[in-house]
Amino acid sequence: MDTSLKDALKKAKRKQFLKIAIISTIVVLISLPIFYKTGNYFAAKSSTRLHEALFLNNAIAQPNIQIDSQVTSNRSMFGGNIVTNRSKNINGYLVQWSTLTSSYGWLRINIDHNELVPGLYWSDTEFYEYDKQTKNKVATFYHPSIQEYYDGVQNELGEISQMENHVAEVAISFDQSYTLQEIQTKIPDNLNIVWLYMASPIGDESNGPAGMPVYGFDPVDSPEKAYYSFIAALENYDVQGYNETIQEFLNSNENKPFEEVEISGVMLTGQAQNFEALENQDFIRGASVGATAEKVPYIKPEK
Repeated sequence: MDTSLKDALKKAKRKQFLKIAIISTIVVLISLPIFYKTGNYFAAKSSTRLHEALFLNNAIAQPNIQIDSQVTSNRSMFGGNIVTNRSKNINGYLVQWSTLTSSYGWLRINIDHNELVPGLYWSDTEFYEYDKQTKNKVATFYHPSIQEYYDGVQNELGEISQMENHVAEVAISFDQSYTLQEIQTKIPDNLNIVWLYMASPIGDESNGPAGMPVYGFDPVDSPEKAYYSFIAALENYDVQGYNETIQEFLNSNENKPFEEVEISGVMLTGQAQNFEALENQDFIRGASVGATAEKVPYIKPEK
């Protein structure tokens, strides 16, 4: 082949390579911002969805637990974490509760269920559930339709009422369902009703806790308004209608006025000695103590 032809071919190849390189660089420079913007868009949508899911879960399935702060960490265009700091209000005393570290990506969100599910302490003499981070005891609600529990249905009112200089929360499970008006006549005025136990799945508890969620709400200042907010939250939480417990509750209470809605239990807070008035009451099937705190002179109990 003629030398001049070889040189021409080499020159043409160099020009072609340079052209491809320039085009590729331009494409990359244009694509990177688009990819970055698109990635951030999907990550932001998932972050918002996870924030809403965490608040929603806390509103309907976390007895007497409040979210103190919820912030995004390790954020990138591909996803990140949301850290939820939580506590319990025990008659005016704030008790630390487990912190959740949940994650999100472009398409999926993952709530930190590992910390939401209590740990189990199991020995020859003791059996109870506890918060994995703080090691505080978790109060147990007993479903009215479940007859057999591994450790039986406990009533710890006698023990808690003997604790001097303490405030406590206690989960009270009823012998049958009652309306809020009926409950209010049975609960002493010096105890706070901070959560209403409305429903939970029915499972086999004879071999130990099955980790079933409980659904309910904080009645706050306006129980009726809080109830309808709870109904809306349940519908939003199970928008696909896959949760049988939620759907059964919604269907059975669809046309009931709030005054006729039946409640299976309550979470109470108060000074330990005030729980003595509930001992040996027939309407109480079980009473399980949760978090407690020792009183101090500079914090006045709410009741």
